[in-house]
Amino acid sequence: MTPAKEVRVRIAPSPTGFLHIGTARTALFNWIFAKQNNGKFILRIEDTDLERSEPRFEKDIIDNLKWLGLDWDEGPFRQTERLDIYEKHIQDLSDKRMLYPCFCTKEDLENERQAQLTQGLAPRYGGRCGRLEATIQKKYIEEGRPHVWRFKVPDKTVSFKDMVRGDVKFETKLIGDIIVAKDFRTPLYNLAVVIDDQEMNISHVIRGEDHLANTPKQILIQEALGFDRPTYAHLPLILDPDRKKMSKRHSATSIQEYNQQGYLSDAFLNFLIMLGWHPKDDQELFTKQEMIEKFEFDRIQKGGAIFNVDKLNWINTQYLRHMDDNNLADLLDIEPNTQNLAIISLLKDRMTKLTDFNELASFFYKLPDYPASLLVWKNNTKEDTLRNLQLIYDLGEDLNEIQIESLAKQWGKGEIFWPLRVALSGQQASPGPTDILDILGVEEAQKRITIAIHKLSV
Repeated sequence: MTPAKEVRVRIAPSPTGFLHIGTARTALFNWIFAKQNNGKFILRIEDTDLERSEPRFEKDIIDNLKWLGLDWDEGPFRQTERLDIYEKHIQDLSDKRMLYPCFCTKEDLENERQAQLTQGLAPRYGGRCGRLEATIQKKYIEEGRPHVWRFKVPDKTVSFKDMVRGDVKFETKLIGDIIVAKDFRTPLYNLAVVIDDQEMNISHVIRGEDHLANTPKQILIQEALGFDRPTYAHLPLILDPDRKKMSKRHSATSIQEYNQQGYLSDAFLNFLIMLGWHPKDDQELFTKQEMIEKFEFDRIQKGGAIFNVDKLNWINTQYLRHMDDNNLADLLDIEPNTQNLAIISLLKDRMTKLTDFNELASFFYKLPDYPASLLVWKNNTKEDTLRNLQLIYDLGEDLNEIQIESLAKQWGKGEIFWPLRVALSGQQASPGPTDILDILGVEEAQKRITIAIHKLSV
């Protein structure tokens, strides 16, 4: 059912690292939801962390969202270009006496934390600076004491309905007053996000489960500012096979790495949608249009989604097998001539990734290098192999599948096909030797058989 108000969703990565798989999965779910509801998908770059944000990371985020085909309708908007907007709303909170300056040092906060842990209490800021007289606060600020700005968290129960997790409740007494700004022009994450979502009319916030604990804080800020509350959906975390938070120890975590490894963008999207979601039937391969048609939030699991590289490889293999040869040539950056297209057609069933092609196809483009012993089939002798290769060579211009099959019937399939395979490809496992012969042609095949005979004759 289409919501009454316009659906406006966003993906809001921080340019402090390369585009993460979890962020890409979140982007996909937002993109699909926008498409389903004729809504808008917005790209927002959350770059207020000036120490860690880098232009190269922003470029990577944008480039790889484009690679995945997740086109956005508005943006990219950058938080560093919106400081005047933040200042206005921070001043509003201050005027409402919802903010106070906090002068506590790291040592003060750590001492408070340790004391609470000793008493068996959950660590939270106790509000010490919030109890200072206004004159004292002003005096400390005028003295130049370092400080941040905290939001006064009221004692209440915050509840909301999550599209994935159902009814969720938080007791604010467990939160403590939260830091929301370094100064009136430098909001921290929870405040900047709330202001941006309101200013951009975001209707649905679809994000990872790791943001669940931020939601009550953001709702309290929304209420203090008189903002609308978006609908929330928190997606399951993506886990390693050992069910721990995904890390580089098990597999690559950035989209860039999978792009460079030779995965197809559509195949990777197909893999991403299955991380935490499943359809009503057993379908595993989806076009983008099928994703839009079949995706439903009530079929998103609450538990962690396991990142399975074997599954990704299987999906990519299926996409490669069904890809048009000319399109594959374009992705491989090779000339789509008759020979290259024939090679692609022959090898794509053997490829898991685009990067496999060069190794699999190398013998088509240069003479293979192999030891003479590899030519000898099982219990055959070197002399047997020499004889069989000579029989093949002597076919001359009649070197073709029919004649080779005839020799195989007479002398044995392994005795004929094995040395021919090795002579043509230099490999133990390759496409059928007659398929290779069809592409190489008789002249090149005879040249390679001659080399094989010479290897055995030395």
